[in-house]
Amino acid sequence: MCLSFLFQTGSNNLIWLMSDNMHHQWLLLAACFWVIFMFMVASKFITLTFKDPDGYGAKQEPLILTAVTKVEEAHVPEEKHWTKEFQPTGKAFTGNLLHHPLVHMERLELLRNVCRDTALRNLSHTAVSKFVLDRIFVCDKHKILFCQTPKVGNTQWKKVLIVLNGAYSSIDEIPESIVHDHEKNGLPRLSSFSDSEIKKRLNLYFKFFIVRDPFERLISAFKDKFVHNPRFEPWYRHEIAPSIIRKYRRNRMETKGLQFEDFVRYLGDPNHRWLDVQFGDHIIHWVTYVELCAPCEITYSVIGHHETLEDDAPYILKAAGIDRLVSYPTIPPGITVYNKTKVERYFSGISKRDIRRLYARFEGDFKLFGYRVPDFLLN
Repeated sequence: MCLSFLFQTGSNNLIWLMSDNMHHQWLLLAACFWVIFMFMVASKFITLTFKDPDGYGAKQEPLILTAVTKVEEAHVPEEKHWTKEFQPTGKAFTGNLLHHPLVHMERLELLRNVCRDTALRNLSHTAVSKFVLDRIFVCDKHKILFCQTPKVGNTQWKKVLIVLNGAYSSIDEIPESIVHDHEKNGLPRLSSFSDSEIKKRLNLYFKFFIVRDPFERLISAFKDKFVHNPRFEPWYRHEIAPSIIRKYRRNRMETKGLQFEDFVRYLGDPNHRWLDVQFGDHIIHWVTYVELCAPCEITYSVIGHHETLEDDAPYILKAAGIDRLVSYPTIPPGITVYNKTKVERYFSGISKRDIRRLYARFEGDFKLFGYRVPDFLLN
């Protein structure tokens, strides 16, 4: 009986111990779930409390301060504090407005680096001759110099300067026939001043010009002057084109007018200058930016790009301090976009030898202004 009693008592104690142990395990499991739940609630609270409402991390703020500091150190023209009144013409800016000056700083830095490259000196440097000074138009009233680079929207910039000089009150009032008539448009050339006055303006004035992909610019010049030639410029078809054909056409049986292949062969010829002399100032539509504006000799304030003109035009107006006085004319959608297909089509029937010779002449323009070598030249 004693054994039976002891056995029963032990069984009851064992059951009680097992039950008590399970009870503690459930309590421990419940406590773990409670801790996890509280941790999740706390994490959510921290996230909601400290999240930046604009979606930018706190660490990004010093980047903006650094960018502004660099702009000032690089001597970007005045008016660096952008305001809400700043409204670009054409489509809206694609990037942060505060970062936009950095693009122009990088362009100027690239220009300086290529200018220092002795291997490219013959392609990047030129004398500041009368030919160059003839390309630079002056606005004394607002201390601006603009170097003309044809086939990149220069007509519109001339209109801006004509208004600033006071000849017309608005761009819409300017007759098209006046824009390029330098005896009537009120735009003095830098070459019309004395040497001391030229030097003073080059040192003190805001200076800019616009560039475009060099090969696409040549296509534009060819189409404008030799295909869709306006009636008031007959010499391109009747004088210049025949001279190029006589010298550079390989198929003498071909009776068509000037072909793009003839034009490329003329431009890529190392001895092209003897024809250039005959053509006079008409060559401004296809000579290099180096020959037109001497960018390694003259310290320009801004170099705009035709491909980003929707952004660059308002930036130039703002940097020059004239954005409240005049607006750049509306840019038709898509007109400034680089047309790779068109460029490849025009060069598809031209020999690699002729393309390489053409590139050899315009290599300075490609490298000074950051344009990549076309794929068809690399293949």
